[in-house]
Amino acid sequence: MSDQIAEQRLEAKAHLRFARMAPRKLRRVADAIRGKSVREALVLLKFADVYAAEPLAKLVRSAAANAGNNHNMNSDELFITRVTVDGGPGGGITKRLDPRAQGRAYFKRKRLSHVTVVVSEQPPKTQPKRRGGAAIGLKKQPTRRVAAAATTSAPKKQSARKRTAAAGATE
Repeated sequence: MSDQIAEQRLEAKAHLRFARMAPRKLRRVADAIRGKSVREALVLLKFADVYAAEPLAKLVRSAAANAGNNHNMNSDELFITRVTVDGGPGGGITKRLDPRAQGRAYFKRKRLSHVTVVVSEQPPKTQPKRRGGAAIGLKKQPTRRVAAAATTSAPKKQSARKRTAAAGATE
């Protein structure tokens, strides 16, 4: 019996329920952080230019805190072993109407999501599959063009008409 307990993986969980975001948008970010270390995932989420990154970053920090406080795990060496994004009640709570032709109205489906993050000290046994939509864009820093404009101080080329006019004026 004690061998089974020793083999059991020690994990810490955190849940986010009724997130006011569609599961499809959250899954895109969840696929990008699945299997990574907590530190690497937090850096990725901090610089991701996606609206769904902020609630997932909070959830990963919460799972890491649960691991440290409740299970005496080392917070610096945690890995994200599982991330599940499930749909919540879609449309039963948040009803919105969309006006249509001839006085009709359609319901808009405002989706809700439930997210679970599981962290542990061992990396996941199998590497997650690479998915097509798992890439999240990073925020782009604006490039400064002032330095580039200062280096190009070469004289401008004159058009053929101006050159012939200037040559005719000197004669």
